[in-house]
Amino acid sequence: MTKSVFIDGAVGTTGLEIGERLAGRSEFSLITLPEDRRKDDAARAEALNAADFVILCLPDDAAKAAVAMIDNTSTRVIDASSAHRVAQGWTYGFPEVIGRDKVSQAQRVSNPGCYPTGFIALLAPLIRQGLLPSDWPYVCHAVSGYSGGGKALIGRFEEDTDVAFRDYGLALGHKHVPEMTEFAGLAHAPVFAPAVIPAHRGMVVEVPLHLGMMPRSAPTDGLRDCLADFYASSPIVTVHADTPDELLLRRSMAPSDKLDLYVFGARDGSQARLVAVLDNLGKGASGAAVQNLNLMAGLPETAGLVL
Repeated sequence: MTKSVFIDGAVGTTGLEIGERLAGRSEFSLITLPEDRRKDDAARAEALNAADFVILCLPDDAAKAAVAMIDNTSTRVIDASSAHRVAQGWTYGFPEVIGRDKVSQAQRVSNPGCYPTGFIALLAPLIRQGLLPSDWPYVCHAVSGYSGGGKALIGRFEEDTDVAFRDYGLALGHKHVPEMTEFAGLAHAPVFAPAVIPAHRGMVVEVPLHLGMMPRSAPTDGLRDCLADFYASSPIVTVHADTPDELLLRRSMAPSDKLDLYVFGARDGSQARLVAVLDNLGKGASGAAVQNLNLMAGLPETAGLVL
């Protein structure tokens, strides 16, 4: 039976890419609003309550307002904003880490942030298995293409083409930190150092480790083996056994819903670098939303994904 889907915020970057992944799929029918009613609350409320599934691609406050417009118990929601990622009553939409059954049965699902996707994918399995301490002061360095920053940031990059690197979040307290802390299983919030580069898409997330200074930790091979075992059944996450000399983000990167994980280690075992490479618009946003939608609709999780 065909299920109806309403993408609220369908003309934004995330909404457009979700629409592309759903195009031509017979399992879903899209509810769309004409351009002159796209921001009409009455029209939106009607669509929000008529749909079997709603995907919110909105700023946080607008996402909360949209959820408040839903006055029935049948419409199921996927929120791509950060409004509900640590909210009670919402399931965190990272099936590989949270569990596919939990996502498939959920009424309200909050998509992970793009940076937290890499960070949590790297640390959560290792901390759960006791291979790394939960109370260590972790640091996360990350760099992303500018497409995930919204229209304002996209505009700044496209207007000032001389910018090669944009460091931000310098006041700390970034909105991604609560979900990074909670779902990685940390006792302390990590120091999060994000940056943006003049590429449309793509992301590298890194967690450097002083293994020799930790009160308890596994060797590098043990960390890699744990991640490989944890994601062995995933068609989306790949844990690489190789350790290339460099990892590249290219401006020409094509859309991808994959997540690639690497573990690099010093020869003496004293240090390691955990690295995740992903498309911030793919597994970091639109691809994750479609993966969650597939599970909630009882479909193969990779249907429509770019793998």
